[in-house]
Amino acid sequence: MRIVIRPLEAKDEREFIAAARRSRKLHGPWVYPPSTVRAFRAYLVRSGRGANHTFAARIRGSGEIVGVVSVSEIVRGAFESAYLGYYAFEPHAGKGLMSEAVSSVIDHAFRSLKLHRLEANIQPGNKDSIALVKRLGFKREGYSPRYLKIGGRWQDHERWAVLREEWMR
Repeated sequence: MRIVIRPLEAKDEREFIAAARRSRKLHGPWVYPPSTVRAFRAYLVRSGRGANHTFAARIRGSGEIVGVVSVSEIVRGAFESAYLGYYAFEPHAGKGLMSEAVSSVIDHAFRSLKLHRLEANIQPGNKDSIALVKRLGFKREGYSPRYLKIGGRWQDHERWAVLREEWMR
């Protein structure tokens, strides 16, 4: 593996903000990572609570941050499910590094967190993100009009999911 994952931490602040700023063209209109100190600190607080796990994906060896993967809104009990989110930073997009990172986090979600299901909601025009979840075995479950507010506007999303049993095969 070329990538290691670890929980996002306060010490990541400067590098994360610089990566988010240089990746604005890559991210827009799909995602808007925090790009100020105040926004990063608020994000870190939200990302580290019990129902949310956010990981920095880093290059093994150099430690350079290549992206972020999160498992959020974990619901226990009869559901045992969560949402999966991810984004790469420039200049690392398109090199397969995020596929490795996302795969590692999915493995963690099913083996360590003992989840039953992960769901990724992706805007239909985000072909690279859809290709990533397809490669990892997610199946398209549906279409949700005006599902999430991204960039100040309600955006349609495709709903993709993978079950623990499917992943472990």
